[in-house]
Amino acid sequence: MSERIPLVGGNWKMHLVSSSAVDYCDALLANDDDPRAEVVLFPSFPMLPLVAAKLEGSWAACGAQDLHPEDEGAHTGDVSGLQLRDAGSTWVLCGHSERRHDHGEGDDVVRRKVEAATRHGLMPMICVGETGDERKAGRTLEVLERQLTAALAAEPTGFALAYEPVWAIGTGETATPETAQEAHEFLRRCLADRLGDDVAGVRRIVYGGSVKPDNAASLAAQPDIDGFLVGGASLDPEKFWDIIRCWGS
Repeated sequence: MSERIPLVGGNWKMHLVSSSAVDYCDALLANDDDPRAEVVLFPSFPMLPLVAAKLEGSWAACGAQDLHPEDEGAHTGDVSGLQLRDAGSTWVLCGHSERRHDHGEGDDVVRRKVEAATRHGLMPMICVGETGDERKAGRTLEVLERQLTAALAAEPTGFALAYEPVWAIGTGETATPETAQEAHEFLRRCLADRLGDDVAGVRRIVYGGSVKPDNAASLAAQPDIDGFLVGGASLDPEKFWDIIRCWGS
């Protein structure tokens, strides 16, 4: 894994409320050994200021699950990068498969969101991944290259990638370590082709797709897997800490 610092994100999706979020942060931060990985929690919008305040000065950061491409305007129900920064976010997810599927977000929208994140000093975690039908059709690498190429057209100054095979999200089905490594290695080659070997060598590519404490270590052992974007297992602070610990302390 070279000298890339592991990155572990916890995507709470549409779960938890203020009281349970406070309890969660208290339980997670009770593990006072600084982890070897960089840790980011992604709560839903209403809890961003609260979670950011709880994490301030700790070894964990706060990120948002989405943002609107525009800085302001008549976009009811949306949140801008400026507002996310004001709420304490330092990271933001761009192009998560559930946004692509539930809200019909295409590659161009994702590119514009990466541009907005960069404009406001937020670190985008750019999500790419194929559906089950695309994998069965042998189109995995084609889809990954298309999604990555579109996102990089935004020319982000800094970013992380998350490979999240859609067929493994929330299904209990996880890509084998070898399957995940194949996709991560391909994405790193794509980065090298577009941005050069030096950038590709330091850019982190994390895996997301039913990551749990019992499969995290085998995934982490792969040379091009630099961390995780954890969904369901991140809702339990003990399970999430066990996943973080697989990178050592």
